[in-house]
Amino acid sequence: MSYYDFLFVIEVLVGGLLSGVMYSLVAIGFVLIYKTSGVLNFAQGSMVLFAALTFVSLVERGIPFALALLITFAVMVALGFTIERTVLRPLVNRSPMTLFMATLGLSYIIEGAAQLIWGTQVHGLDLGIDDTPFEVGGILISSFDLLAAGIAAAMVAGLSAFFYWTRIGLAFRAVADDQFAALAVGLRLPRIWGTVWTAAGFVALVAGLLWGARLGVQFSLSLIVLKA
Repeated sequence: MSYYDFLFVIEVLVGGLLSGVMYSLVAIGFVLIYKTSGVLNFAQGSMVLFAALTFVSLVERGIPFALALLITFAVMVALGFTIERTVLRPLVNRSPMTLFMATLGLSYIIEGAAQLIWGTQVHGLDLGIDDTPFEVGGILISSFDLLAAGIAAAMVAGLSAFFYWTRIGLAFRAVADDQFAALAVGLRLPRIWGTVWTAAGFVALVAGLLWGARLGVQFSLSLIVLKA
């Protein structure tokens, strides 16, 4: 293998590593919900799509970037809270397969609602992040991918600290370990589940913006959940 072939292999590996870290943004949503409720949320990809579509559609209608971000955040928090209240709370103590099928059906509902509200066209999303590659030792690295990976890593670190060093984080872990024991010591599971789904909505917003800027805001965004 020549020196240039070696550099190419390293460049591909670095690019794959950075992309993998971006996929972790979607995986965070999975982990948040599964660790506290045991639900494998197949609708997380649809939530990512809905967040990206909402934000880019607001921006295209002339709403300032910061205000559009705030509105989208509120929409995703409300969506996560509504899902927990209306879909999953009535299914408490049902079989894992029942819960999985509920989130599968939910993913189609969210995508259908997004199509009805925002349409099916592909949107470009510019977050103002420079995507000019820079060279390190002969290896080209995408500025956008590096920044996105940094954001994902910061979220993972922040959530880890949250779970291990905050009172509500410890409550989440207690629920994940044993829901009946958590109930016995007075933890309010509905409040915890509502908080987790709200947080999952925020994670979907961050993932939707970054992946939408990378790939364009299109309905195939919901499929990244299969790779995460």
